[in-house]
Amino acid sequence: MQRKIIHCDCDCFFAAVEMRDNPQLRQVPLAVGGDPGRRGVISTCNYPARNYGIRSAMPSAQALKLCPNLTIIPGSMEKYRQASAQVHEVFQQYTDLIEPLSLDEAYLDVSKATACRGSATLIAEQIRQQVVESVGITISAGVAPNKFLAKIASDWNKPDGLFVVLPEQVESFVEQLPVSRLHGVGPATLEKLQKHGIENCSDLRSFGELELVKLLGRFGQRLFQLSNGIDDRPVVTGRRRKSLSVEQTYSNDLPTLQSCYQQLPALLVKLEERLRRLDESYAVIGAVVKVKFDDFVQTTVEHQTLTVDEPIYRKLLQQGFERASRPVRLLGVGVRLKDLQFDQDFRQLNLFESN
Repeated sequence: MQRKIIHCDCDCFFAAVEMRDNPQLRQVPLAVGGDPGRRGVISTCNYPARNYGIRSAMPSAQALKLCPNLTIIPGSMEKYRQASAQVHEVFQQYTDLIEPLSLDEAYLDVSKATACRGSATLIAEQIRQQVVESVGITISAGVAPNKFLAKIASDWNKPDGLFVVLPEQVESFVEQLPVSRLHGVGPATLEKLQKHGIENCSDLRSFGELELVKLLGRFGQRLFQLSNGIDDRPVVTGRRRKSLSVEQTYSNDLPTLQSCYQQLPALLVKLEERLRRLDESYAVIGAVVKVKFDDFVQTTVEHQTLTVDEPIYRKLLQQGFERASRPVRLLGVGVRLKDLQFDQDFRQLNLFESN
């Protein structure tokens, strides 16, 4: 059976909900984010704001420099969760195979759906219309035979758009696709590819799989598959955690390693609180420390461990800090997790099972 995947992505979600509740905000540059005077960052912004070059994760102070008349509001996560739940209620009218990626986007597998005579394109169009009517925001959607192409397609006609890649169009669509649009191709990888004359997926194909593996390791094999439109990943309805973390941006930079050490206990308390909320189907297998310096360069350090012990995090923090030895604006601590539900080495046997 030919798979039919829809990727739905709410347009500037947080900002869209705010504009829905206050129509006067629709025509002005708007961002949802933190206080620029307290090292806040932008969570999302509307399209008038994007015309000024404002984007997610940008410091609020920098955003105001780009657009002095930018309206920044703190937002309300509870309101956004409610809107997200309403959107998912619409999804559930068409399929149970839904893979949420965040509050504002999800994959839907409608391969066996009977609505709209089984047409994924019509289902996507109907979903978009229903979300406007019931939630009051717009959604962009991409329809394709796999997740990779559906996600790219949903971004093709943003905002408030629909783009469809039919099975017979996969070859021609992927061939002209810039490699910068492929998931996992960041600035460093892009620069390496361009040095070898690789600009689009057609170039990737001609370069060959073995050459790409030599150039990029295992990721080269993945890129070669994507360049041929191949993506066999299923829509996973129950997403499981691989990590858990907490972080803090500081109003004033932490100037020394010692001042960073002083913040560590409070971060670990928050991390342990979050770990207690997990069920027993997870096990800690590693510790992670994230350090973002005052120039916004960041680094992470990891160590395999089965426990959350402060001495381990102090050592990781020291390693991270010494990579730049300059003031720190953000610290994060976290753990890598093993999913015991799918790991036979850790799974507890039933009373009537034998190993």
